[in-house]
Amino acid sequence: MKNNIQKTALKSILALFLACTYSCSDEITERNEQFHALNPTNIDALAGTWKTFLLTAPDEFSLDLPLATNTPAFTREINEIKSYQNNISADQKRIVKYWSAGGVLRWNEIMRTLVARHNRPPYQNEDGTYSAPSGANPFANPQFPFSNPPYAARAYAYVSAAQYDAMVATWYYKKLYNRAAPFTVDATIQVLIPKSSMPSYPSEDGVLSGVTVELLKLLFPTEIAYIDGKAEEQKLYRILSGANVRSDVESGIILGRKIVAKFITRAGADGAGAAIGNQALWTQLETQTAATGETPWLSLDLPARPPMLPLFGKVKSFLMTPAMVTANRPVAPPSTKSQQFAKELAEVKSYGNNPSRKNMEIVSFWADGVGTYTPPGHWNAIASELFVDQNYSEVRWARNMALLNIAMMDAAISCWDAKYTYFNPRPSQIDPSIKTRTGVPNFPSYVSGHSTFSGAACVVLSHIIPAKAQSFINMAKEASDSRMFGCIHYRSDCEKGLELGEKVGGFAVKRALTDGAE
Repeated sequence: MKNNIQKTALKSILALFLACTYSCSDEITERNEQFHALNPTNIDALAGTWKTFLLTAPDEFSLDLPLATNTPAFTREINEIKSYQNNISADQKRIVKYWSAGGVLRWNEIMRTLVARHNRPPYQNEDGTYSAPSGANPFANPQFPFSNPPYAARAYAYVSAAQYDAMVATWYYKKLYNRAAPFTVDATIQVLIPKSSMPSYPSEDGVLSGVTVELLKLLFPTEIAYIDGKAEEQKLYRILSGANVRSDVESGIILGRKIVAKFITRAGADGAGAAIGNQALWTQLETQTAATGETPWLSLDLPARPPMLPLFGKVKSFLMTPAMVTANRPVAPPSTKSQQFAKELAEVKSYGNNPSRKNMEIVSFWADGVGTYTPPGHWNAIASELFVDQNYSEVRWARNMALLNIAMMDAAISCWDAKYTYFNPRPSQIDPSIKTRTGVPNFPSYVSGHSTFSGAACVVLSHIIPAKAQSFINMAKEASDSRMFGCIHYRSDCEKGLELGEKVGGFAVKRALTDGAE
């Protein structure tokens, strides 16, 4: 199973890398796997009672009573479907096929595409300084955002959590209003996707569009035209396919926009905007580490680049209090003057001097560097491939992706807390003869981000699909080892990072056991 996932994901990552290398300045590329149409084995009819993240209740935001199906206005909406279907074009058929795989899946793919396109560190200015991307002026140089791993983890988490809360509200209102699907009212309507026994009002795709689009516009403000284009496709798909009338979709969009406002408000106050810090902080981190007698981390970029998001460890978590972040902080790394440190440094150097073909394949597969959708995005791709085969309902898709991505956002918070608490140098800083295989990330070494993300993802995915737990364990270990094989992390970085990620993943599993979905 792992090999199949790796082969598929590696092809996608390589294709995306090549596409971005040669064409990202002109267009956005995306993965277009021809997944089968969503046809859940369990519709999760009671999902309207599941525990939400931010909504106080599934009906916190009102939704108007739908039109009755025996009214002239509803008949006009039925006729709109028939008119579209009588003149459906090849491109419209493509839209139906693409979106029929599921809105959560497709928006996740779209988001990974956006992350990859914007995962590019800003270039230095002529005077050797660096400017930071600004959400207040996103088209300035450098463009906003730089979707580095912590930024991406947070973005995936907000979108997934908002989609989940929105789907719980959708299922609640479907049951409350119980409006029949158009193909049930008029049997002459063609249905171009698998029929659902769920009520059609509001449309789950409409709600997903409403909630996702507004967050993506906030996160990727230079891509609004592209995002709006995808939203129009999704809206049209539901009508073209015969699954929804227009009022199902438009009412869903309105509900989604109401719900997402709560997540946007939270995002504006979670501390991420201040995570970059300032020169005084950057200097303080270096000097206070040196004052302990340890060797502080230094940027190896030329000219030296400010450290990446030193205050991300202070960002507000979905699952942890600040005290929990501190309590789970790993023990200090081996002293840079210790025999243990020298031993681990020698091990890294040996991997660099004696690269095996197998190790280099592992390094390449888990590199997830500039121009990719980052380590959290990599685990999203792996999860998506697996979830398709599970035939989940849209609400369960949203729930599982939310658990995964919130765990990885919180893993980023915990990892960055450790990195900037200990401010540990990279191997090639201590020994410049060490040649890295994936570049040198511009932040401290301890603990490994890949390892922390992977530990969290492994625990959550093992809970969701327990039959594949050993494969997830193997993959997480391989992802962690890849950072040693690539000569950018010591063994303690990787082992303690995995342990930290597993702890954080455990918080997500604890929530899963009480959310009503099991």
